[in-house]
Amino acid sequence: MATLHKRPGATPGYEILFFDTNGKRLTIYLGGRRYNETTAREVKKIVEELVFYRDNPDQIPRESTLKRIREFSDDIQQKLAKVGLVKVTPTHTVRELWDTFQKQKTDVEESTMTTYEAANDRFFAFFKGNELLTELTSATMQRWKTYLRTEIPRERSTGRGLAESTVAGTLTKTKAVFNWAVRVGWLDKSPLDGVGRGSYRNESKDRFVTMDEYRRLLDACPCQEWRVIITLARIGGLHPCEILTFRWSDIDEENNRFQVFNAKLKRYDGLYKREVPIFPEVAAELRQLRATPDNQDTEHVINRYPRRERSNLGTEFSRIAKRAGIGLIPRPFDNMRASRSTEIYKEYGPKAENRWIGHSDAVALQHYLMVTDDDYAIAAGKKAIHAVENRATWENSAGFGGCAESCREKSDFPTLEKIFPTRFPTVGSGIGWNGSEGKKSKGAVNP
Repeated sequence: MATLHKRPGATPGYEILFFDTNGKRLTIYLGGRRYNETTAREVKKIVEELVFYRDNPDQIPRESTLKRIREFSDDIQQKLAKVGLVKVTPTHTVRELWDTFQKQKTDVEESTMTTYEAANDRFFAFFKGNELLTELTSATMQRWKTYLRTEIPRERSTGRGLAESTVAGTLTKTKAVFNWAVRVGWLDKSPLDGVGRGSYRNESKDRFVTMDEYRRLLDACPCQEWRVIITLARIGGLHPCEILTFRWSDIDEENNRFQVFNAKLKRYDGLYKREVPIFPEVAAELRQLRATPDNQDTEHVINRYPRRERSNLGTEFSRIAKRAGIGLIPRPFDNMRASRSTEIYKEYGPKAENRWIGHSDAVALQHYLMVTDDDYAIAAGKKAIHAVENRATWENSAGFGGCAESCREKSDFPTLEKIFPTRFPTVGSGIGWNGSEGKKSKGAVNP
């Protein structure tokens, strides 16, 4: 089936000869300066077995044969692959993988690409760029996960170890990279298979923003635009990116709803646009804003901030919360949106919550719905079951109007010139385009 010849002369070595399925003679050459006769005979034996399995496809190769092939040097594996006896996965480094993946990832928004870049940084804080993909194992990736949880320096504070939700997000993005490597044939199997992602939910940062706190936030707002921003977040359940791109033309007053567009979801049919009711609280604040001289001929509802990724709303919100006497609200826009999600789920059911907030029931249960203090009071029999707090207050509001004036009577607003200077230095951490806190971008404009 295969023969071994020793080649004499200036280039000594060993030749393993055999025939392909068409009767053509093929040769595997092993240089004598690198390989001895024992290795050559071992390779010849493996060649004979592989030829047998090639000619008898119904036979399954022995595990010992496959193991020995894996133990051969890359050079011998490549020689076996060249003559069609084995299939060798191309060898690439982890740096090649990340660079190639990110270059071809052109169909995502900037904020999503930022999360891949963060995962990239955390990956190479542990791995070297020249490590081969084929050398990565599940055990290695598990050690990296432990490193993220316990040893990597924190990015926005002192200490070590990332939050569980940050680790989960990092592993999710990295899994996408390795799954892509499997799809394009760079790997047979992802080394992250079997490595648990963990939970995205960091319940220590969950904070239900009550309707009383919402009204106190409104009273502390420096202008009507900020009253609308907080109302769209807390009552409408909008992301900051959706608030900043919201247009007056998106309002369908005749049908009691407005359209919300999320640029991050424009690749998905049916998710890019959703319709949200014009809740009375929203109608009141929008009518008041529309009546101000600076907003009568504008296209967008909010004009104080640039419509770009990662516009910073967090710094001014922190000031508002402090003036309102509420104190720190972690992930404020996430928590206002989650608070509204919880209320809508209870009052209108899961289908309305999914449609108006813009996600699936599974996402709502995992990331948004919260157990509130009222739930404990109701369960203990100390509070009656009721609809959304203070709903009766808004019963008499009709269209864009109603009780807007009564809301504004509580507040005394300083002049816009004192509140909104032209430009401010970059201060603090911002709120991301999707409502999550992130690093400050250069040149951010703060009120």
